[in-house]
Amino acid sequence: MNWFRKVFTKITKIEIKDDVWNGFVQFVKFGLVGLSNTVISYATYYILVPFNVNKYVASVIGFILSVANAFYWNNSYVFKKEDEEQRSPVQAFIKLFLSYAGTGLVLHNILLWFFTSICHISDYVAPVLNLLITIPLNFVLNKFWAFRAKKKK
Repeated sequence: MNWFRKVFTKITKIEIKDDVWNGFVQFVKFGLVGLSNTVISYATYYILVPFNVNKYVASVIGFILSVANAFYWNNSYVFKKEDEEQRSPVQAFIKLFLSYAGTGLVLHNILLWFFTSICHISDYVAPVLNLLITIPLNFVLNKFWAFRAKKKK
């Protein structure tokens, strides 16, 4: 990504501080993990349903597999801890699951209801608006709660 930063700086003539750039890169990585989660979730659903697996069961299996995928990549790639830091992988997984369940299941449906029933926004546009809220919220929850590392004692 260093080459991208150099190209960006050369084109825009904007010099970005290291901590801001690193946060941006981390958010992009988080987004890529999110895309892979979506592919896994939908692929699981579309593979299982033709085999007469109940659509809700297929959806839950896809959700669980996407959370496992998110944990692996977020833990080892996006929010990688430094050598002098420590965190419990079990606690991180539980927190990740809770944050995804809270934003992906609960908040998503509340916002869907709000946008479609109260604001009268299209059923097709409302989920996109949801993403504008839930993705940054998930990033913050993952960065500062689920994958927050502590200095080793």
